[in-house]
Amino acid sequence: MNSKSLNKSTVLLMAISAAIVVANINYIQPIEADIAQQFNLANAVVGAVAMLTQLGYAFGLLLIVPMGDIMNRRTLIMRLLVLAIVSALLAFVAPNIWVYAIASVLIGVTSVAPQVIIPYAGFLAPRQQRGQVLGNVLSGLLVGVLLSRTVSGVLASYLPWQMVYLIAAILIAGLWVILWQKLPHDPVTAHATTYREMIKTVPKLLRRYPVLRASAVNGFVLFGVSNIFWATLVFYLQHQYGWGSREAGLLALLGVTGVLAAPLIGRLADRFHPRTIIGLGLVLVLSTLAYVVFWLSGTHIAGLIVGIVILDLGTQFGQVANQARIQSIDVHASSRFNSVFMFGYFMGGALGSFCGNVLWNLAGWNGVCGLAVVVLGMGFYAHFIHYPRVAARQAQN
Repeated sequence: MNSKSLNKSTVLLMAISAAIVVANINYIQPIEADIAQQFNLANAVVGAVAMLTQLGYAFGLLLIVPMGDIMNRRTLIMRLLVLAIVSALLAFVAPNIWVYAIASVLIGVTSVAPQVIIPYAGFLAPRQQRGQVLGNVLSGLLVGVLLSRTVSGVLASYLPWQMVYLIAAILIAGLWVILWQKLPHDPVTAHATTYREMIKTVPKLLRRYPVLRASAVNGFVLFGVSNIFWATLVFYLQHQYGWGSREAGLLALLGVTGVLAAPLIGRLADRFHPRTIIGLGLVLVLSTLAYVVFWLSGTHIAGLIVGIVILDLGTQFGQVANQARIQSIDVHASSRFNSVFMFGYFMGGALGSFCGNVLWNLAGWNGVCGLAVVVLGMGFYAHFIHYPRVAARQAQN
């Protein structure tokens, strides 16, 4: 029954939906310098506002996404889109940094619809195709991240930066109309569990499944080091080349490598043990030393290009494979598993954005790259040393 409601066109629609909505939380990155200039703020202050968006998203993941396990997911998605429209419009009309900061938090909280869509796609997909379907939907998510930076940066070079949010609101409104007509109805409509009871189960799931904890830590590290780079890139381009938001947005297009790789990664996750693929993603970032490339060759545009491709590809390997393994634990708790994983993922992103800006102000590009290498070292230890020991002890018991 599930596989019949998830044809190729439905998967494509879910991927496009994920792209359009997730874009909201990344629009700020290429235009941080423009916002700082308009409101006469230090770069670090705008970096803190960018962190608020990521934190809002993280808490939306923790408190809203689990509702997908106890209520009609189609209804939840449609309501979140309405709230996302309102949040984008508030950012558009914000007269000062305080209103914009509130809008940024709300944008984060209300942009979690893709994280309801992802486990919904995993629920509808036949088990033997789950990794491939998730890879396709996640490729849409990555397209949203990728194009949001590009669209935001390019638009802000020709129009007031606020127009980015007006266009976002219009796009989501159009998406709402299409999804109302095309999104499959949730076959599960009745749940005996209340919201309070369901939220209480989240810590229990975290304690019960070491693989869930390992995935959350892995996502924390990979998205953290990704945002360390993207949150500071526009300042580095200004300092090094005299470039601005347009060039930062155009460089984001290099993430197309990860988009193209996502379906392949999903198929690999179906064929091989997902932890192997996750290890490959982390090793890819480490062994090819994306940040060492940034560190040693960032003064040359070729070095930035090589490093961006490596970093985005490694991050995508980790995200797809992590999703494949947590969505295979128990489909009846898929939204809660996704909530825990993505909470860790975006907490890493929030701290990466904030700490990257702090290190940029304290130590420049060397500080940014050094911070990322330290975080990656922690991730290497957790993935290859700590959690294998935990799994071994659990197997013995």
